[in-house]
Amino acid sequence: MSQTFDLIVIGAGPGGYIAAIRAAQLGLKVGCVEQWRNPRGEAALGGTCLNVGCIPSKALLASSEMFEAMQHDAADHGIAVKGATVDVGKMMARKDGIVGKMTKGIEFLFRKNKITWLKGHGRLMGARDGRFLVEVGGEGEPVNCDAAQVILATGSKARHLPSIPVDNQMICDNEGALALGEVPKRLGVIGAGVIGLELGSVWRRLGSEVTILEALPEFLAAADEAVRKEAWKQFTKQGLNIHLGARLGEVTRTGKGLSIAWTDSAGAAQTLECDRLIVSVGRVPNTDSLGLDSVGLATDARGFIPVDDGCRTSVPGIWAIGDVVRGPMLAHKAEDEGVMVAELIAGQKPHIDYNCIPWVIYTSPEIAWVGQTEQQLKAAGRPFKSGQFPFAANGRALGTGASAGFVRVLACESTDEVLGVHIVASNASDLIAEAVLAMEFKASAEDIGRICHPHPSLSEVMREAALAATDNRALNG
Repeated sequence: MSQTFDLIVIGAGPGGYIAAIRAAQLGLKVGCVEQWRNPRGEAALGGTCLNVGCIPSKALLASSEMFEAMQHDAADHGIAVKGATVDVGKMMARKDGIVGKMTKGIEFLFRKNKITWLKGHGRLMGARDGRFLVEVGGEGEPVNCDAAQVILATGSKARHLPSIPVDNQMICDNEGALALGEVPKRLGVIGAGVIGLELGSVWRRLGSEVTILEALPEFLAAADEAVRKEAWKQFTKQGLNIHLGARLGEVTRTGKGLSIAWTDSAGAAQTLECDRLIVSVGRVPNTDSLGLDSVGLATDARGFIPVDDGCRTSVPGIWAIGDVVRGPMLAHKAEDEGVMVAELIAGQKPHIDYNCIPWVIYTSPEIAWVGQTEQQLKAAGRPFKSGQFPFAANGRALGTGASAGFVRVLACESTDEVLGVHIVASNASDLIAEAVLAMEFKASAEDIGRICHPHPSLSEVMREAALAATDNRALNG
């Protein structure tokens, strides 16, 4: 059996399925390969993000935040809540229901846009007569396909440590951590990055005693220094026990739990006893078994596929996007690259300003930023000015009981162009979009300050921070 397409997309995560949809909108005949199967053994679209990443983790974050609010925050509103308990099974069922709804939604979009879903593992098998050959291996006989263009969008997987074998029962990566059957009394987390902080926060709010071991000497090294300090203050105050500069030793099983030997930043030997352990030490690109050599491609030393600014590989007609290429491993970055490549294939002239890709950590409060940090601007020798405004001075934030954090705007000293915006706030993931828009259109801090913002709203803090960066003109501070 053989099928012919204009474009074959290998991978149906956020980058792949969006690329397929945009290409189909532009008139291409598209096939999209995806091998994912859910815990029930059913084929599913959406990749890691929708199945065991962004979507399920945010569902559990919301559930855990509601539980903590009922226990600790409701009383401030004059609401008495007694005996609140957690039904982990029901919480997981809610999460699974949301995942199922989202993945079925992509199936509908594939049917709507006449995209062929090729179920199985896609592998390049060379080229013939100017077309690329792709074999899709599933449960039955392999399906042979060919296309003039191929987009590689196979995403990433959790990085594992050789000395700590993951079984997703006692020792978990992100998949296992999103499917625990009960709240562990003591939870260990290896890595204080985005995934470690988010998942550690979920289980802390549900009742776990959480200890995070981070090898790096600095906390959230990629974030602006002011954000790092505020985040450290908030998370440690909440009860996350974070150790920096930790060096791991042996992990041993102790009855029903685990014992982790580690050395602290001062060189002293320590032991962490826990009931479950989450390993969150980054992700690696899924570039194994793609048959890259059959078309003359190879990965770099870290497993990434080299591409240019337009996501073209060294082989004309083959493109790569998302977590398998350079840049941050972010779903929205992959989506933008998918749209860009589909439009380039169709002869359009899109582009991406990677400096305007926002970062978000969905803790409580959330952390979000776009553009340059203070450290980066200083290292580049670029003169800048800054304005910062706290949510503690915002009426809407006080009314909702979420007054922690601030907005910080960094602007060029001479032109006032916005160079970076950094937010710690309950709704930072939504607020950062205004900053992204401003930077895409090369707005000045004064431009943001002169735009009328609704009152009362959290967005007013963005305006006040922009005004503070413009000759210290904050109106309410």
